[in-house]
Amino acid sequence: MFSTMRRNARRSALRGGIVAAVAAGVALIGAAPAFAHVTAQPSTAQQGGYTVINFRVPNESDTAGTVKLEVSLPLDHPITSARTTPQPGWTAVVTKGTLPTPIQRNGTSITQAVTTVTWTAQPGTRIGPGQYVDFPLSVGPLPSDTDSLVLPATQTYDDGKVVAWNQQQTPGGEEPEHPAPKITLTPAAASGGHGGDHGQATATGDEAATDTTARWLGGIGLALGAIGLVLGAGAFLRARNNTARGNTPGTTPTGDGEKVTTK
Repeated sequence: MFSTMRRNARRSALRGGIVAAVAAGVALIGAAPAFAHVTAQPSTAQQGGYTVINFRVPNESDTAGTVKLEVSLPLDHPITSARTTPQPGWTAVVTKGTLPTPIQRNGTSITQAVTTVTWTAQPGTRIGPGQYVDFPLSVGPLPSDTDSLVLPATQTYDDGKVVAWNQQQTPGGEEPEHPAPKITLTPAAASGGHGGDHGQATATGDEAATDTTARWLGGIGLALGAIGLVLGAGAFLRARNNTARGNTPGTTPTGDGEKVTTK
């Protein structure tokens, strides 16, 4: 009876280990960012410098395609320079507006800053269901009077649907349904410099996307590895129990306690 209870306990522990391993893998995967949102990548940049922001636009519709993206830049933390790069099948327009209060930079009074950047699909072009497109934008100098930059975006579909990605998350609160793209601004490095080799900024965005993919794959690998360890431990315990009962591999017990070798 004691032996039966011990075997049942081991089975329960084995099942519990498998459940825990799967749960850990799911938790790691769930920690990855939601790719269905319009996001700004990389998620961090340096105050006072130049960088390339990639606006990643996934298509959420199963029947319609995305044909327009408009990104708004804040006038309370103005950015005076924004440049697009040729995007096959798309036209880009950078719009500037007058600042409520002029800013001084290098002894010059600046009265205008970028207000919006709009990408519009040419006929026959769209982001189809299950697809996404990155829209690069070189911007700067980034403001030094704030630690974050919120960049609301509006996504338009070819069936007339418009989705505004403009909601801000409250500290400690849940992520809103349509969060605005956002980047965190960090203090400039002590070594100084112009803060922005544009080629390096693009590489940083690629590294951020690669790191995200690696976290997903790493979470899945950890989960599968944990399951393999648990199953291997279970097989070892079963083999040890068979040995303890006198059943070695390649033998079959007979009714009178003798063993017959099988081939």
